[in-house]
Amino acid sequence: MLSKFEQVKKEWGGHNDVIDQWLMMRQQLLIDYCKLIGITPNDDNRHLPTASKLCLFSEDLVDYISAGHFKIYDNVMARWHQTGFSPTEEMSALYAKITLTTEPLLNFNDRYGAINDNDPLDTLDDDLSQIGEQMESRFALEDKLIELISDSLACPPGA
Repeated sequence: MLSKFEQVKKEWGGHNDVIDQWLMMRQQLLIDYCKLIGITPNDDNRHLPTASKLCLFSEDLVDYISAGHFKIYDNVMARWHQTGFSPTEEMSALYAKITLTTEPLLNFNDRYGAINDNDPLDTLDDDLSQIGEQMESRFALEDKLIELISDSLACPPGA
């Protein structure tokens, strides 16, 4: 995920402030995720993340999802409105696929967002693995959408 993120950042970063903000939020989410998975499965000496780290990551995850659905998409729509551009069917289809990843990601927050240090973490390894897969899937879809958005903002109708 990190190497893919670096490629996306190189290709699309610096062209548009909305996309830059989106990528900055993703970078922070990836950093927090990597800190959580810094544990090695089946290692007797490993240390599980603290409840506060899980809560912080859960908050960042919800913030990222919310920003994507509300703030970033709204900013893009406002820019499109200014230029007379409308989303294409491909953009709408990608956005619909992105929304399908929202519920599984929010389920992680429901489970770990208010966890205490004494709560059992029996399924944490599996849950972190699943959340990583969901994030990777979402990021791949977002990357395609970022490309389309960047292209549309760089060359508005009539330009």
